Amino acid sequence: MDMGVSMSRVFDKKVFEDIETGNRKWLGELENIFANKPERLERFATVSDREINRIYTPEDIKDLDFEKHVGFPGAYPYTRGVQPSMYRGRLWTMRMFAGLGSAKDTNKRFHLLVKQGQTGLSTAFDMPTLMGYDTDAHKAKGECGKCGVAIDTLADMEDLFEGLPIDRITTSMTINPPAPVVWAMYIAVAEKRGIDRKTIGGTIQNDMLKEFIAQKTFMCPPKPSVRLITDTVEFGTREVPRWNTISISGYHIREAGSTAAQELAFTLADGIAYTQAAIERGLDVDDFAPRFSFFFNSHLDFFEEVAKFRAARRMWARIMKERFKAKDPRSGWLRFHTQTAGCSLTAQQPYNNVVRTAMEALAAVMGGTQSLHTNSLDEVLAIPTEEAATIALRTQQVIAEETGVTNTIDPLGGSYFVEAQTNRIEEEAFEIIDRIDEMGGMLGAIEKNYPQQEIADAAYHFQRQIDQKERTVVGVNKYVTDEEIPVEILEIDEALERLQIEKTNRVKSERDAATVEGALEKLEDAASGDQNVMIPLIDAVKSYATLQECCDVFRKEYGEYRDPGIY
Repeated sequence: MDMGVSMSRVFDKKVFEDIETGNRKWLGELENIFANKPERLERFATVSDREINRIYTPEDIKDLDFEKHVGFPGAYPYTRGVQPSMYRGRLWTMRMFAGLGSAKDTNKRFHLLVKQGQTGLSTAFDMPTLMGYDTDAHKAKGECGKCGVAIDTLADMEDLFEGLPIDRITTSMTINPPAPVVWAMYIAVAEKRGIDRKTIGGTIQNDMLKEFIAQKTFMCPPKPSVRLITDTVEFGTREVPRWNTISISGYHIREAGSTAAQELAFTLADGIAYTQAAIERGLDVDDFAPRFSFFFNSHLDFFEEVAKFRAARRMWARIMKERFKAKDPRSGWLRFHTQTAGCSLTAQQPYNNVVRTAMEALAAVMGGTQSLHTNSLDEVLAIPTEEAATIALRTQQVIAEETGVTNTIDPLGGSYFVEAQTNRIEEEAFEIIDRIDEMGGMLGAIEKNYPQQEIADAAYHFQRQIDQKERTVVGVNKYVTDEEIPVEILEIDEALERLQIEKTNRVKSERDAATVEGALEKLEDAASGDQNVMIPLIDAVKSYATLQECCDVFRKEYGEYRDPGIY
């Protein structure tokens, strides 16, 4: 899909004639200057290694049609934002990622962040939970609470949200293979408090396609994984209308080493696959698409990231309108959460990470994000300390309250450079999506190892540039010092695993075994047939069936996925 040419251009023919005359004169003067003093670099390029011109003029956006390509906030194609007033009406949600140790430990961190001004909850889970295993599983040994919170049963979920107003605050949960189970637990917590499931709001990541591409937490093969995701979309559309049942995630694709355009293309191609699956289930696109949300990475190249976010909105609007014939304008709203780039953080000179995060957060805001997590300076070393997490939150608050960047909408709109980069990223990303379509869609592309290989090649190229000092990483390959800078590290008590296993065993001993067995049998019947799994899942977790017991039903029915490990 190309940008297309409109007869209603922003600039007329006389403008281009004057620019051509002025450009020849300027280049002539520049050659005289550089005859004795060359430019400081042989090549100027973005983080994605796309070359950048010396200057940008109307010539670089000569086919730009204001109404078709730029427009107004809240109006198609949403390049400038999905809300008419953007941050003048409401600031982005400051949603700091948190998860450490036990559910009670994380609950304390949640309360601290809310007290410090956080406006949404975001949950990180430990590796066993992410993979659908209980803490006492052999594969889980030594991992309890290390990279997030351990959740084995509904009792843990109850502890996690104790005292938090989940009827008034939205919650994001970053989990994929066992996403339906964890979401069922959250719904069960709400209903046990007397809160109607139709009133709770939040997001569950639930994006397995990007797991096969990049992050690599697996449970079942791709096709049954998409079936389970479609079950959540169907159930959410009918029963939990304020919930975003998928956060289609480019973040991990970028963390794995992709370029900006690859992140955008693979993410939107995943969105296309989920949309098609829901339509094939019998859902109308306008019934579910307005609840799709997205999750992007904000990397270090400020202008490239701003352009990427603007292009993302325009592309999704076109995909919904032209490909899926959506009629509800909200179906074309690309609403997204952003996290600053974890892969840009360095263990060397870690306080530099505060600056990196601030620049990345500013790019996300200038690009119009709906919510934002700012990484802590110590995340490259361990789970963030309270002090580091507070500094990261304060970074957002300073941007929001002190810099003035929220005073006008899309402040970089109309910049020759930013508009040209927006067009370039869109064109490059659509070319990739066209190739994926030729492979039969994202499932076919994954089977052919296409996105995996493209990301690996981009990551290798980037690392070679760093190793050869073609690209600077301050404190790593330039401005290096021998001084060791002490940073406080948050350590998880090794006793936590024993205590968590004891807690889970206590829950198992106190629950009604016959009720659990019956609930799991009903879940298996649903999984093996065409019944939506969410109702039996909610019943199972309410009987205190464990996370692994539920996931084992899916593993038994659909098999387990093993990464083919293509080299």
